Amino acid sequence: MKLSQEYKVLLYYKYVDIENPEEVTQEHLNFCKDLGLKGRILIANEGINGTVSGTVEQTDAYMAYMETHPLFSNMIYKIDEASEHVFPRMRVRYRPELVTLRLEDDIDPRVKTGKHLTPKEWLEAMQQEDTVIIDARNDYEFDLGHFRGSVRPDINTFKELPDWIRNNKDQFEGKKILTYCTGGVRCEKFSGWLLEEGFEDVSQLDGGIVTYGKDPEVQGELWDGQCYVFDERISVPINQKETVVVGKDYFSGEPCERYVNCANPECNKKILTSEENEHKYLRSCTHVCRVHPRNRYIVEHDLTEEEVNRRMDVIQAEVTAK
Repeated sequence: MKLSQEYKVLLYYKYVDIENPEEVTQEHLNFCKDLGLKGRILIANEGINGTVSGTVEQTDAYMAYMETHPLFSNMIYKIDEASEHVFPRMRVRYRPELVTLRLEDDIDPRVKTGKHLTPKEWLEAMQQEDTVIIDARNDYEFDLGHFRGSVRPDINTFKELPDWIRNNKDQFEGKKILTYCTGGVRCEKFSGWLLEEGFEDVSQLDGGIVTYGKDPEVQGELWDGQCYVFDERISVPINQKETVVVGKDYFSGEPCERYVNCANPECNKKILTSEENEHKYLRSCTHVCRVHPRNRYIVEHDLTEEEVNRRMDVIQAEVTAK
């Protein structure tokens, strides 16, 4: 179905010194709200990182404003078409870091970062010998889609990545390292950190996965699955040449590309599952989460204790049968 193209989604970042980030944060929030945009923007001493949605007129006005801003001119935007807003509200927040690595000695991507590869160069580099492709995203992002043959770090958050690399350093030493993320902001720092750790041949995908998927020459080749995005769309397609589903239903193992959050608010784990299994397992990843006193699924569906116990008996009977 062809989108109405009434809205745009902008994804962008820029590393730049901001002397008064908290003041800039409030000014930016006021401007975005006055314009009618919705989205999520982070501002730190080291720059800006954001995704916003709005009508064509609103997003064009935003980009025009940013071009005249003394800090944010020459911004590179990844632009998607949409039929409506993909965020429920507008948030602009100050953060100590644009991407949370919490390094003892921080990395300035303007000083040290990996070699930037165009989509065509990236496609060629992926197929070279002695090359290892490291996904710089979280595990749930990888599980929905990734570059063919890439390494899945066992991490839940970006700040865990340096320790994971150090613990698995042997498999990367002496290799040509390629790293990638959604839009490029995480790789700017991560690739620089890899160089700082002593890895000599480090490259990153310029513009990230979303830029790769839009390139008319490579057309998303060698990408399997969907690309996870942090808005209400949840995922976007990348490979224009072939469709390969890599996501697996958490409960059944069947092909699946539908994410939900565990109904236990203290867990909130992202689960790939069909709608049928979501209801069957009370949208909960474990028995402990299903019986949690604040289980959101039970509250949302106003389930009685009798109905919950009945479903538990069905689940237990299936487990026993296996």
